[in-house]
Amino acid sequence: MTEYVRVYLPATLPALAALKERGELEPPSEAHAVTPTLREWYAEGDDEELEYVAFTRAAQGALRLLRDDPKAPRRRVVVSVDIPTQGVRRHGDQELGSSLVWVLGAVPLSAVAAVHVDGADAEGDVAAAADVVVEAIAGDPDAQFTVDGAEDHELEWYDPSELGQLV
Repeated sequence: MTEYVRVYLPATLPALAALKERGELEPPSEAHAVTPTLREWYAEGDDEELEYVAFTRAAQGALRLLRDDPKAPRRRVVVSVDIPTQGVRRHGDQELGSSLVWVLGAVPLSAVAAVHVDGADAEGDVAAAADVVVEAIAGDPDAQFTVDGAEDHELEWYDPSELGQLV
């Protein structure tokens, strides 16, 4: 029996349109999952808390994607996928607490468990956060405050069958 791992992929709404059109996502440049180093860092955390950390980091990754694509609507997107364990490798960054993983290949639509997207009410905060996310990562406290404002918005949950309504 094949074992699967839940992986969280940062994305944008144009990436969702490509997923709908092509039936797969290109191999992602960033992916997050519950890794051994994340478990070690959050020794007291249960599985649900660890999944939330990985999910939140993917949402931060979506901010970086938005910064790189100024034409994309200012909504964070996280695609939750279930991938066979042999399709996922540990990332070279094995810093304590890291959730980074490599996904080895394109991700088919059939692997998508859920799609998470910011609501329209988050667009202003997400736009501001996307503009300063790199500075926040570098330690700028004002930029981090702006990013935290976007993180105050919970991403909405969508079934993969609702993909057509999102794009």
